[in-house]
Amino acid sequence: MRRTYWATGTAVLLALVFAVAATVAAASGGSGSGSGSAREQRTPAPYSPDAGFARDMAVHHQQAVEMSFVVRDRTQDEAVRSLAYDIANTQANQRGMLLGWLDLWGLPKVLAGEPPMSWMSPGDGAGAGAGGHGDGHADGSGHAGHAMGGVTARPGALMPGMATRDELAALGAAQGRDAEVLYLQLMTDHHKGGVAMAQGCATQCRTPAERALAQGMVDAQQSELTLMADMLRQRGAAPRG
Repeated sequence: MRRTYWATGTAVLLALVFAVAATVAAASGGSGSGSGSAREQRTPAPYSPDAGFARDMAVHHQQAVEMSFVVRDRTQDEAVRSLAYDIANTQANQRGMLLGWLDLWGLPKVLAGEPPMSWMSPGDGAGAGAGGHGDGHADGSGHAGHAMGGVTARPGALMPGMATRDELAALGAAQGRDAEVLYLQLMTDHHKGGVAMAQGCATQCRTPAERALAQGMVDAQQSELTLMADMLRQRGAAPRG
């Protein structure tokens, strides 16, 4: 348990360090050389995977941060509180990077009428519709992207892995072991959805720094999935089916 938790913390720390360096590199335009037109060509389009991932993952991360703050006040278990702190801290920082990139690119943080996950390709389990924009964006009539990487959004959830309002209310009402188990189950679902989304960006996004950040998310969250499965077993529970 301690060994696994240490490995998870190390993976998260390395992902954060690398992401900060990547953000600085992206903000400086890479090597700092080249014409303005070349830099403009590197700016993602509004409906590109780069922009779509930044928007969707920022929303996805925000819920993880909120759930982590909720469970912190519902249990005194140090292992769960430490995990929740790490997740909240890491994902809040990553969310800031994603929103910062959108500002850097001059792109909106919200696009009216854009279905969640519409930027993901058919190979990720979320194909664009026939009326799409030609760059991975589905038309407004469908909800392409609501199932991806074998993870499907629950009824009432915005994106795969995200909790519903009822589930968030249940977490806020739980105490002690019940709160710990529900948090670990909800966060396991959340990470599975997040990993599938990040894998999509790692293969589709064209911005090197963003692809690297996405791969760092995959590595860190997969490690945390192993940790949370162990923590659930210690509490006589298991991830939800």
